Amino acid sequence: MAKQRAQYVCQSCGNVTGQWAGRCESCGEWNSIVEEKANSGVGSGPKSAVAAGRPIELVPLSGSIEEAERIQTKISELDRVLGGGFVTGSAVLVGGEPGIGKSTILLQAAAALANQGKNVVYISGEEAIAQVRLRSSRLGVDQSPVKLGSETHVETILATLEASGKPDLVIIDSIQTLWTERVDSAPGTVTQVRTSAQAMTRFAKKSGAAVVLVGHVTKDGQIAGPRVVEHMVDAVLYFEGDASHNFRILRGVKNRYGATDEIGVFEMASEGLREVANPSALFLDQRDKDATGSAVFAGMEGTRPVLVEIQALVSPSPLGTPRRAVVGWDSSRLSMVLAVLETHCGVRIGANDIYLNVAGGLKISEPAADLAVAAALVSSLTGAHLQTDSVYFGEVSLSGGVRPVSHSQTRLKEAHKLGFSLAVTAQNKDQDKTGAIETRRYQQLADMVAQIASRAKKPINQDEE
Repeated sequence: MAKQRAQYVCQSCGNVTGQWAGRCESCGEWNSIVEEKANSGVGSGPKSAVAAGRPIELVPLSGSIEEAERIQTKISELDRVLGGGFVTGSAVLVGGEPGIGKSTILLQAAAALANQGKNVVYISGEEAIAQVRLRSSRLGVDQSPVKLGSETHVETILATLEASGKPDLVIIDSIQTLWTERVDSAPGTVTQVRTSAQAMTRFAKKSGAAVVLVGHVTKDGQIAGPRVVEHMVDAVLYFEGDASHNFRILRGVKNRYGATDEIGVFEMASEGLREVANPSALFLDQRDKDATGSAVFAGMEGTRPVLVEIQALVSPSPLGTPRRAVVGWDSSRLSMVLAVLETHCGVRIGANDIYLNVAGGLKISEPAADLAVAAALVSSLTGAHLQTDSVYFGEVSLSGGVRPVSHSQTRLKEAHKLGFSLAVTAQNKDQDKTGAIETRRYQQLADMVAQIASRAKKPINQDEE
């Protein structure tokens, strides 16, 4: 009998090699390569699969379109991120750090749907049934008709689901604990996670049930396991938050049935996660209006306008290489804004230690925050107070110009609703300038810097001292 060939699979990225190595050449992770049998590795199909070779029916591109049926949980923040609720026959992957609230929000959603008469099954591979019941009692949903199960064997789970009638929603907590007899790897390995997720996704398409898979995250904040798992599912949601803050952010990074980059904001309380109807007011609740280095940014998260505080601290550096610390924003983007301030605005700021923070723990990525970051930096450097009733949004170019951004009117309406009377932004000839909020428009970043410097308590250029 021929000796079975072994292969080595990286548990971080799924890269397959013919020999073991201490460091993966694909992703650079150390001690992540595990030996697996070749007939059960990544790329191999199930043992029972048989190539039928039957042709499929080809249809024309034009034809009738069936609207996807959705199941609304009545938790508006969750339904918003999903695009209107769970789509029947879809697979959703939910990731987040341990203790962030993944199981809590899913148990609340399961109870809400079960109270509407839906057939909801909750399978826990990490907790016993008694533990799930204890958490449901703490959340006040222990009287909901949710069907519980504690199992990690994929074939047993599928047999149980088929025997329990047609479920409307199935929650698997978590995908890393599942194992299947189709492969010979240990639970949690790339092959087991990939094959188990494929089996649960195939069940969702076949039965029409919405399947939610809970996934652990790595130290980098990415869902553990091969990236192919994210490609197999229809939606990927990330739970974000900080242990020092009471609120959690559910962000959609992929959604085949709705818009991406939507966020839902929840507040962690003793009775579970509560919806936050007005996130902007929450993010600005503890704002110190009299502090320098603070600017309010009018941003967009998906289709929702969100106002957050940008905090900057510029201090003399005792080191030969000044420090740069960024929380909630792109550090490369900060370096670009600093270079523009130095080159085109005459601001001597590069020799200082610079700390930048997005208050409240929210992570933003859109370039529209450039103008707010620049205003906060100049304010901290010069000691000039920005107007407390002003918001900032606009993209800074490498030439020192200020470019307009999309959804300006939506940002202005949100700012006006929260009591702001001035918006500092870019010039836009096509934009409607009428409205209840005053707009101050700049074509060059240097013009805004000069306006802030006119109220400075310290010289903007160190050579002027």
